[in-house]
Amino acid sequence: MQSQLDDIKLMQRIAARDQTAFRALYQQYGKAVYSLAYRVLQNGTLAEEVTQDTFLKVWQQKTQWDPNKGKLKNWLLAITHFTAIDRLRQERRQPALYPESIEDMEDMAQAVATEPLWQEGTVLRMLVTQLPDDMALLIELAFFRGMSHSEIASETHIPLGTVKTRLRTGLQRLREQWLEAVNRTSTHP
Repeated sequence: MQSQLDDIKLMQRIAARDQTAFRALYQQYGKAVYSLAYRVLQNGTLAEEVTQDTFLKVWQQKTQWDPNKGKLKNWLLAITHFTAIDRLRQERRQPALYPESIEDMEDMAQAVATEPLWQEGTVLRMLVTQLPDDMALLIELAFFRGMSHSEIASETHIPLGTVKTRLRTGLQRLREQWLEAVNRTSTHP
């Protein structure tokens, strides 16, 4: 059990940019933060993003914990709650996420990639240019440069959950565009 004094020392080390302390904070409280985010959002991907956003706020010192006002865990959960509520409001203004997992979308991408026109790459690159810039960039990094999701998140400074969501949505749109292109070429020789 983490004591108040241990939490104070941990937060002092984080303020001094100690990544080991930050990792320890995440290991100690990450599950509780994720659980609350998931309860509010009812979506694993969004809960991951809120969890990352919560810890990012702590790392960037956007808000300071005052040990005289309460426990560190309660402070983290308050940040999580407000972040999750903000995210929930944002998602209600946007279309729902596609239900496919990122792994399913990657499987689809590999299956489609065996087709001759797709292997050429020219059709794919043309279709990618029709995507929104943020999705096109992530697909470029993942599939043309071979970067992992974590590497993309690090390179672009975008939370890992957001990278996965944008890739999933981008791949879904690419699949739709590909199927339209295939249908056009099969009906118009």
